[in-house]
Amino acid sequence: MKKYLFIVIFVFSIIINAQNKQLIIRCDDIGMSHAVNMAFKELLKTGYPLSASVMFNCAWYQEGVDILKEHPEVSVGVHLTLNAEWKNYRWGPITGKSVVPSLTDDEGYFFPSRAKFHANNPKTEEVEIELRAQIERAFRTGLKIDYLDYHMGTAVEKPEHRAIVEKLAKEYNLGISRYFGEEDINNIYDDPVNNKTDSLVAIINDINKPGIFLLVTHIGLNHPELAAMEDLNPWGPKNMSESREGELKALSSKEFKDILQKKNIELINYSNLIKLNKTE
Repeated sequence: MKKYLFIVIFVFSIIINAQNKQLIIRCDDIGMSHAVNMAFKELLKTGYPLSASVMFNCAWYQEGVDILKEHPEVSVGVHLTLNAEWKNYRWGPITGKSVVPSLTDDEGYFFPSRAKFHANNPKTEEVEIELRAQIERAFRTGLKIDYLDYHMGTAVEKPEHRAIVEKLAKEYNLGISRYFGEEDINNIYDDPVNNKTDSLVAIINDINKPGIFLLVTHIGLNHPELAAMEDLNPWGPKNMSESREGELKALSSKEFKDILQKKNIELINYSNLIKLNKTE
């Protein structure tokens, strides 16, 4: 009798789980700048389970690490980076130009776009050397690292580079964002600043089926540090500082919290998702 009762409960739990609507909030570019880090610190006040994708080759990553060490509940990922898109604020490989020359311009910086990166004929072995160095630096911080993702999509755009990311994830026992069946929903990066909260609410309101959904966010504070940054790519936002603060306000808003409750959407992070997959 107990055996049959267990089976009934187990099957019922699977049915309930299949009806769940779950949302991952992935905060990209942590460590890119002080203003981005401070925005993430503000977002943490919501108490939401968050996933933080850290750019470990950027100047402010150590401050991001300090914040994350105070919040072990956050799921941490390595934001694998092969581009540097901001005028007057450039970064390059951890390993240096002399080790991975095919990944950099003449000054040793990453290229601002995927197209320019690929036009320089990056060597596959150099891509692996640099991505491995970024992962190794992440682990040396002492943070618990859960997953990998990719800045501007460059690290997975070509099959040979995607294979490297998959190989490294397996080697370091890490998940990869978008590899768990998550469904991307629209982000609000390009929405007008004053409309971001309404846009976010509308996006969440459109979730009408069970599943795991991914919301990629880019937050910051409207601060002179960010306001001075200009995207070298013509499609980038012209008011990036205001735009990123607008995302922070939208995510922190009562309207966002209310629509999550109304739609019965559970917030989870990659740590939760990885544990769920390991138990299935």
